Amino acid sequence: MAESCSSMILLALFAGFWVCVNAHEKLNYQEALTKSIIFLEAQRSGKLPPTNRVPWRGDSALEDGKLVGVDLVGGYYDAGDNVKFGLPMAFTVTTMAWGAYFYHFELEATGEMNNLLDAIRWGTDYLLKASSQRNRLFVEVGDPEEDHKCWMRPENMKTPRTVLEINDKTPGTEIAGETAAALAASSLAFRKSDQPYADKLLETAIQVFQFADEYRGTFDGACPFYCSYSGFNDELLWGAAWLFIASRDPQYMKYILEQSTTATVFEFSWDLKYAGAQVLLSQLFWEGQKELQSFQQQADGFICSVLPGSPYHQTFMTPGGYLNLRDGANSQYVTSTALLFSIYSDLLARHNMQVTCGDKKFTSVEIMAFAKQQMDYLLGHNPVKRSMMVGFGNNPPVQAHHRGASVPANAVKEDINCGMSFVYWYNVDTPNPNELTGAILGGPDRQDQFVDKRVNSSYTEPCTYVNACAIGVLAKLAKHHG
Repeated sequence: MAESCSSMILLALFAGFWVCVNAHEKLNYQEALTKSIIFLEAQRSGKLPPTNRVPWRGDSALEDGKLVGVDLVGGYYDAGDNVKFGLPMAFTVTTMAWGAYFYHFELEATGEMNNLLDAIRWGTDYLLKASSQRNRLFVEVGDPEEDHKCWMRPENMKTPRTVLEINDKTPGTEIAGETAAALAASSLAFRKSDQPYADKLLETAIQVFQFADEYRGTFDGACPFYCSYSGFNDELLWGAAWLFIASRDPQYMKYILEQSTTATVFEFSWDLKYAGAQVLLSQLFWEGQKELQSFQQQADGFICSVLPGSPYHQTFMTPGGYLNLRDGANSQYVTSTALLFSIYSDLLARHNMQVTCGDKKFTSVEIMAFAKQQMDYLLGHNPVKRSMMVGFGNNPPVQAHHRGASVPANAVKEDINCGMSFVYWYNVDTPNPNELTGAILGGPDRQDQFVDKRVNSSYTEPCTYVNACAIGVLAKLAKHHG
């Protein structure tokens, strides 16, 4: 390292990864949690509520769905663009709801539960609209090709708001399965605070899952932006698992045991849900559902595939100890892995269990330490000594690849065409005029280098599902490691 580590400490991370961090610098997980949820508010589409905490955001896309005679106003823009993609939006909702369900005590203790429930409801209200007709689900609003040719804030966008749907003639099992999971998981999140709403979510989840299972087929209408490379069997398992937990209807357990497909993997993402389902089912296994043992063993396999020091380790780790699966919003795999490791560590501790990887055993403490280290890296404990979360920590990024943040709020007064929008607001090497508070950006490359330039989207683009997966972990860290 170029500079001295005097007044620093070196942290050894499992298999010899070293990071030099300030010995006196403590991360404020409470602040990171609060700001993570604020970022999701910045991604809202539709008529914003009076409680909007993002001053530079306004109402947008108020006629979504009009082209097909359906109210599709609301929901979330997925990333730095102005399109509403059904698959990542539903995954965002599912993982937020999982955090609310599993870490309810921690979220209550941090005072963020109500804000998180508001964030979940903003998504579920939209998903209820999108799934209001039996065997028909609206899965995308906006023209991705045209949207990506224009750099406009959503309040002023001029690109078409085309609508895509799946139905019994053109199925899309992945999206329907994930939507069912989102609604079922959210019913658990609202069960104590709003039982009628929880009942409505569960009832709709049951209908959407039936549609997903009965009319099977892969939907590729969102390609090349959100192509499902993993197929739809993972979403069917994921959806069935959430439906069983939410309803306790034995038909879903029967489905899981007799009709589902599963696999041991080293990734959890909007596209690949097996590991998430396995961790979810492990909880049921340790609570007495012994017929689910194979899923718990596969959850162990996921841990062993990711954890440095495991003889079965398969994932790439940067020299600074950062998980890297692929270029382009790599932080999504970091926060999703941290979420699963965090939840699994709690389950292990609760049931006095360990993970066996060949000739090595790992405790719940070691597994949580890896989750914490990954989150700490994103928040500033990394070789470049800077936070990857906008508006948080040391030297945070200022050029998020994001239309709303990079276009001045008063741009409504200027009549700029799509071509010139890139000249005025994209290809300028200056900080964004609007702070995208709480956004966890794409993050560093395989050599721990980070380029804070708007034009380098693989480093600087945020995504809703990156933050959604971070919320539960940050709540735990805020409560127990603050």
